[in-house]
Amino acid sequence: MSSGVVIRAFEPGDEAAFHDINVEWISAFFVLEAKDRETLENPRASIIDKGGAILIALVDGAAMGTAALIPMKDGGVELAKMGVRPEAQGRGLGRKIITAAIELARERGAQRVYLETNSRLGSALKLYRDAGFVDVVGEPSPYARADVQMELVLG
Repeated sequence: MSSGVVIRAFEPGDEAAFHDINVEWISAFFVLEAKDRETLENPRASIIDKGGAILIALVDGAAMGTAALIPMKDGGVELAKMGVRPEAQGRGLGRKIITAAIELARERGAQRVYLETNSRLGSALKLYRDAGFVDVVGEPSPYARADVQMELVLG
């Protein structure tokens, strides 16, 4: 990955990048669901105003990746809406985003980071497992595509 990688907090004006990166990623593998639209069409109200955070990954100034941390009732956070544009995939950007998200979760005092994914996404599963996530059984997901649940307990 280029040395021009910056991962920063969501700023006004990032709405389109957050939306487009995630729609592109989700649509490449799955069907966009109502819950996706709700989150992506108003990220400030659906994530930030509820105490969450959104990270934007810039490569040489262009938005190339995103991730969100959404507070959970149990003191954990959900890692959600993580996506990387196709032209930036396979070059370590996802790993940098996950690392930044885990660091932010720790800074915010989260007890754990939880995520939902799909068993068809081998590269994503490897990335999550490499970061320390383990498979868990949780509550039913609001997403039809989510057939894997994972967590990283923060110590």
